[in-house]
Amino acid sequence: MRVHRRALLAPAVAVMVLAAASPALADDPTPTPTPTETIATTPPGRPEESDLAEGAPETDAPAPSDPLNYPNMPDGRGCDQGWYYHPTSKTKDYHKGVGVEQANYNGTLRTAKSAFTSEVTGTVGVAYTGELNVKGTVAVAEISSKFGVTVSASLTAKIGNTVTVDTPSHRTTYARYGVFRLKSYGYSQYVYVNCGKGSKKNVTIYTPHRVGWAIWEN
Repeated sequence: MRVHRRALLAPAVAVMVLAAASPALADDPTPTPTPTETIATTPPGRPEESDLAEGAPETDAPAPSDPLNYPNMPDGRGCDQGWYYHPTSKTKDYHKGVGVEQANYNGTLRTAKSAFTSEVTGTVGVAYTGELNVKGTVAVAEISSKFGVTVSASLTAKIGNTVTVDTPSHRTTYARYGVFRLKSYGYSQYVYVNCGKGSKKNVTIYTPHRVGWAIWEN
């Protein structure tokens, strides 16, 4: 049996290995993240890496240059002026790997055990497309509240975590340790002190949800 490493791979046929505890998926209520969790996804979730801006803003964006461009009439009660983020829907978890992809080929006639160990420590944060005009922590809080899930501004996948799985005869098992991020949709909107609202800025956002292995075979 030989073990090798590959930097990038997108197999046409992929299956994921479930953890013994049958971890919750993105649509389950309020999962509890654990550092050794293995998530089931077929094929392993991969965000549209080329389209994502990694790292959420650390401060809110400036006010829009045109304060008169809002659809609602002023409200005499007054509002707290600034940017707000409103989540609207969510989909599923996508895996962001930390370190290289690992692989193990079973050249025997019997099912063999494949053991994989994370070789680096890395932190994965928020990623998004569109105009996220609020701080990442603000968006994370709104998403957690809206969908009843536990997401974070960042999660760390640590070195030394090991997982062991079965590899069928003459098949290759692939593994990558990292962070699963929940993909959701929403919009940023500016609210003025007179309660007028600016135009909606659509955002697709990936928020760290849990640490675990993505495992598949072909």
